[in-house]
Amino acid sequence: QLHIFSLCVWWGWGGVFILGCSANTGNFQTAFIPFITAGDPDLATTSKALRILDSCGSDVIELGVPYSDPLADGPVIQAAASRALKKGTKLGSVLAMLTEVIPELSCPIVLFTYYNPILKSGVRNFMAKIKQAGVHGLVVPDLPLEETTLLRSEATMHDIELVLLTTPTTPTERMKEITKASEGFVYLVSAVGVTGARSNVNLRVEHLLQEIKQVTDKPVAVGFGISTPEHAKQIAGWGADGVIIGSAIVRQLGEATSPEEGLRRIEEYAKSIKAAIP
Repeated sequence: QLHIFSLCVWWGWGGVFILGCSANTGNFQTAFIPFITAGDPDLATTSKALRILDSCGSDVIELGVPYSDPLADGPVIQAAASRALKKGTKLGSVLAMLTEVIPELSCPIVLFTYYNPILKSGVRNFMAKIKQAGVHGLVVPDLPLEETTLLRSEATMHDIELVLLTTPTTPTERMKEITKASEGFVYLVSAVGVTGARSNVNLRVEHLLQEIKQVTDKPVAVGFGISTPEHAKQIAGWGADGVIIGSAIVRQLGEATSPEEGLRRIEEYAKSIKAAIP
């Protein structure tokens, strides 16, 4: 099994965390982690988008399963989820698409989903299904640490890495517990509130990164509100092991007049971010 972030040197679950080590050069580089919503504008386009993002040098791709009440998401991703649901996108069809695409990708896929669809499916059944589809990791933004016990044990049993989130308002002791329990990497939410592009990166992120790195050797990826190459470069410079970009990429597809134009736009955008990350 390829560990989510053992991109170059270490293979196998529970291996040493090596984040962003380029498979081509062996040089350490901050990982580029794009996010897109499955089924927006349709699953055929999502399939192509995953291949494009992979070919642009994505180190990990986060794929959002559309949900009707996405509490953590801002207007751009909410609108994308709404469009995808109207097209009839369901977990089963997303996993069927991934089963075909994942063998062609060089980077791991992390599924981003709210807890309700997992509960509906049954936790064990859900884990078995995503494992079968080739998914490596899972982010469940609306599940607090105290309620992750069952999910974590089933994830471990199925070799799925459950990534946990910490925020600027998370108390230090709790942050330590989250980093200890998180698998694959620690997801640092850069700003309070929902996802979405912001004009500036929260300057507290630099301090938060230092704080987290004092208590864990796990890689830390920063997400929420990152939208420009300058943002990505700034966060990489602060010591982030990964940069997660969602709304700004989802917007490229959402604003395009055709799926083809959307795919061209995300390719151009992804290349600009990748080039900016040292």
